[in-house]
Amino acid sequence: MLYRKYTYLLANKANARIKHHLSGQYLAKTKGRGMEFDEARHYQPGDDVRTIDWRVTARTGKTHTKLFREEKDRPVFVFCDLLPTMRFGSQLLFKSVQACHLSALIAWRAKENGDKIGGLILSENNIFEAKPRGRQKAVLNWLDALKTQHNQLPIKHQVADDNDVLNQRFVEACAHLRRVAHPGSLVYLVSDFQHLSDTALQHLFQLQKHCEVVACWINDPIEHTLPAQLAAGLPITDGNKIKSIQSQQQIKLYQQRTRSLFSKTQQNMTQFNIRWLPLSAGVPLHQQL
Repeated sequence: MLYRKYTYLLANKANARIKHHLSGQYLAKTKGRGMEFDEARHYQPGDDVRTIDWRVTARTGKTHTKLFREEKDRPVFVFCDLLPTMRFGSQLLFKSVQACHLSALIAWRAKENGDKIGGLILSENNIFEAKPRGRQKAVLNWLDALKTQHNQLPIKHQVADDNDVLNQRFVEACAHLRRVAHPGSLVYLVSDFQHLSDTALQHLFQLQKHCEVVACWINDPIEHTLPAQLAAGLPITDGNKIKSIQSQQQIKLYQQRTRSLFSKTQQNMTQFNIRWLPLSAGVPLHQQL
């Protein structure tokens, strides 16, 4: 319930052209016969006589016809990545916890707007699907699923789950997302995108043709720059291994490589017309938004 009071921080306004043809509560860009009156204009040959605006016609002395703006539904769909690379945090939170916080905030915002909320939760064990539904009960079910799926994650990552296997899991999840995200949906991808391959990108490219897609990149401060202890030449440990770096050149090389990797990921997303939203696991979510 914590993030219910921060829904105003998340902009959920439809920015893209509506991409499906079902009636609902959002106004489409195209004008025609529909539920919501938009404007009156001069009558033109071929216009339906049933849409003549008799009040404006009587007032101006010239025949006017009504134009309507069709209403659309826009379900909100969240893709929450809980693969092993997300279960890491050097400061405030694990990336996986921050991803669940953001997924909760998106759900409360959708409920406030009257949107249906659904999603996928990806882990190395399974892909959990919550079909888009309305009302507060759907939000509570989604929050319970986030909690349950996160609590079921293994404490330690199994070495057997190598990078190729996890990359394939991410591809399968993106393919599944294409099948279940209804056309016209607002889709949030909440991930660190460390398993984003060319094949997964192609699925996301096809997805954005019919949906508005926002990539929420969850990252950790240590992924941008090494800890101050290393920069000072002091050793650090994770409880098993001890590491120390004496060369400043090694630190600069690390920063250059990470910056290049993250810039490439962002470029791959934005070139497919996918919005990019970077969020750190080292800062409270509401302070960043």
